[in-house]
Amino acid sequence: MPEVFDVIIIGAGPIGLTCGIEAQKKGLTYLIVEKGCLVNSLYHYPVTMTFFSTSEKLEIGGVPFVSNNIKPVKAEALEYYRRVALKFNLNIRLFEEVLSTVKNGDYFHVYTSKADYIALNIIISTGFYDIPFTLNIPGEDLPKVRHYYTDPHFYAMQKVVVVGASNSAVDAALETYRKGAEVTMVVRGPDIGERVKYWVRPDIINRIKEGSIKAFFNSGLRSVSEDEVEIQTPEGLLVLKNDYVIALTGYMPNFDFLEKMGVLLSDDEKRLPVHDPETMETNVPGIYLAGVVCGGMETHVWFIENSRDHAVRIMQDIASKVLKN
Repeated sequence: MPEVFDVIIIGAGPIGLTCGIEAQKKGLTYLIVEKGCLVNSLYHYPVTMTFFSTSEKLEIGGVPFVSNNIKPVKAEALEYYRRVALKFNLNIRLFEEVLSTVKNGDYFHVYTSKADYIALNIIISTGFYDIPFTLNIPGEDLPKVRHYYTDPHFYAMQKVVVVGASNSAVDAALETYRKGAEVTMVVRGPDIGERVKYWVRPDIINRIKEGSIKAFFNSGLRSVSEDEVEIQTPEGLLVLKNDYVIALTGYMPNFDFLEKMGVLLSDDEKRLPVHDPETMETNVPGIYLAGVVCGGMETHVWFIENSRDHAVRIMQDIASKVLKN
């Protein structure tokens, strides 16, 4: 018979790791299962990314996060969370995807790409970075269209269209421009997003004003071909020569996965997963949510710094049930 864990944690991001640490503190048996590498979403962020938060707000498990900068960069975060995982010797299975779960009485049978497990409780801490919003336009499936941005050097001396006006889109526009790309931004609204990092927003506004980066506001990308793009602007349809499209229009949690687990979602555009904000337990007894996945489509509500407490609340609830039994 396989081992029965008190809790299986799906997702080895910072909050999933925090859940594992809190389980250790409570003396609970646990397993963290991650379909990619350690802190997989962070690993796929742009190589030049700087966090909005200061390092102490990204700390977990009481381990100091020492950074060379006021606001740490991606490489420092990857090193920090790796050291935390090793320090606590967390029980993690990497590159192992959870395919399905079945509840049988008090137990959850968790089937992954590599093994089967049994647990009394499950925590879903899967973030929101897996599924991009698509534009649903002709040519979006061409290889030149990217929904993730990693390294600006790749776009040197290329004609690049960046779709969006959030932090990720602004970073991509500025960084590719500074590596020699000819950058055009296509923005649905009338201005650069208000939530763009305060030290970056003036930079992009000034580059647009001086003409170094072209920007079309109140506009949308209408189609993509091998050599061109069509942009619908307030003045009419515009055709531009183009090499690459970086469409950074946002991402969403894996709602299909949540629904297959039996978690109910609100029927409005927010698609908020039903859960108790005190214990983080969903409508399915024994299934909990932690981190940004709690916010549904409102992916800007929860961050590392304000969702670390989810792990504490969840483990207090699970420990009270396990110890009582």
